[in-house]
Amino acid sequence: MVDVYTAYPKGRVALREVGLRDGLQLTKTWPTTAQKIDWVDRAFAAGLRYFEVGSFLPADKVPRFADVRDVIAAVDRHGAHGVALALNQRGATDALATSVPEITVVVSASAAHNEANVRRTQEQSLTEIANVVRLRNEAGRDTIINVGIATAFGCSISGHVPEDAVMAMVDRCFEAGVHMVGLADTVGYAGPRQIASLCKRMQQRIGDLPYVVHLHDTRGMGIANAAAALDAGCRVLDASLAGLGGCPFAPGASGNVVLEDLVYLCETKGFGTGIDLEKLIDIRGLLAEALPDEALSGALARSGPPQFEWRA
Repeated sequence: MVDVYTAYPKGRVALREVGLRDGLQLTKTWPTTAQKIDWVDRAFAAGLRYFEVGSFLPADKVPRFADVRDVIAAVDRHGAHGVALALNQRGATDALATSVPEITVVVSASAAHNEANVRRTQEQSLTEIANVVRLRNEAGRDTIINVGIATAFGCSISGHVPEDAVMAMVDRCFEAGVHMVGLADTVGYAGPRQIASLCKRMQQRIGDLPYVVHLHDTRGMGIANAAAALDAGCRVLDASLAGLGGCPFAPGASGNVVLEDLVYLCETKGFGTGIDLEKLIDIRGLLAEALPDEALSGALARSGPPQFEWRA
């Protein structure tokens, strides 16, 4: 059994920068490899230790992630934790041939979204997940296999997603042999009460095993929802620098919860992150240069932290 607590120590908040993957999946342009490496270097210097490095997709079809191995190497040089997305066995095989310590595969809690997103039924996706676990075991790797459960808080295609359906999917994923799961508010429908309710059910079901909450700020609820997740016991949260990102099936989506604002939230709630906010905010200059057509979100970038010692 993989010791997920080595990657995600009990009781410690882990903030995962997903900008290099989720944040870039819909941008009109994308950073050069050198800019991505600079992004990693500067974010690590600011205190970040978890990076979603990219996706293992055909380079000729999705060139923005063609340099994923270079990004993995950049994360490795710092001894930080990298996470790569693989949508199928082919992608997982490629990821397992690298040093990346965690692979995320995806299934949706909504049947309609699953077919729209990956062109498979949920049952087919669960079979694919089990096959990825098998490939990992056959390769003799200690790679963490994590499943991101998309549309866990609602679907822009089919609407309401019952909590029982989400928890049933959690069970099916663990039955397939995965080591972790994540709950994604893919289209930004959730409010704090929904987040708290599902997080409490997760704790009841899996105890102190770490799980991820992945939030989108489509309707301005990202930070409120992150606060609810923290209060309910979740300690692993995804976010992206400047709130980059968005789901193809959520028209007008404003992207992920803003990483800088999430750091501020955590620190004011008494969760030490080890992240230097000023250094983190400075990296936005790189994004402005590399992604001139993208809107950069974030309250802290506009106003800065208070001019006194504000950490709890």
